Amino acid sequence: MRLFQYRNKRGSRKDIYETSLRLAGLLKKAGAVFIVNDHADIALATDADGVHLGQDDFPLREARKLLGANKLIGISTHNLEQARAAESGGADYLGFGPVFTTTTKDAGLPPGVEQLTLVRRAVALPLLVIGGITGENAGEAVRAGADGVAVISAVLSAQDIAAAAATMIRQIEKALAQHR
Repeated sequence: MRLFQYRNKRGSRKDIYETSLRLAGLLKKAGAVFIVNDHADIALATDADGVHLGQDDFPLREARKLLGANKLIGISTHNLEQARAAESGGADYLGFGPVFTTTTKDAGLPPGVEQLTLVRRAVALPLLVIGGITGENAGEAVRAGADGVAVISAVLSAQDIAAAAATMIRQIEKALAQHR
């Protein structure tokens, strides 16, 4: 599955809404799942496929009331306790990390693949790894139990974005084939 999450931590809510509205149409045509970061109301207003919430965002229970059963809700988790709470609270998928060192978000020391493996064993939800994912470590994350990876800088900061994305996809597909 191809999933695109729109994350804009600095934009105004109006800008986030307008961009989300444009992205929702484009991604629907492309057959990709579209997730709005942080804003359940904007996800609903733009007919996005769902929302991704952090630990300090709108509560999961309230987001589910707002979005209903047919929209996806992902929750960022940083440890086993948060992952279990998100699963029991009704999340559809988990973001876990940062597993590796990242410059995109200040979330403390990365827990590493050992913690990812513990979370994978404890929860049944789809698990996306966040934080410091590169073409070199994406396969390691998948072999440790991730169902997928969330990437920003490894692709967007590359000289050749298409080549960086293709390399990442090859690494993930290779790891998935070995893992299953």
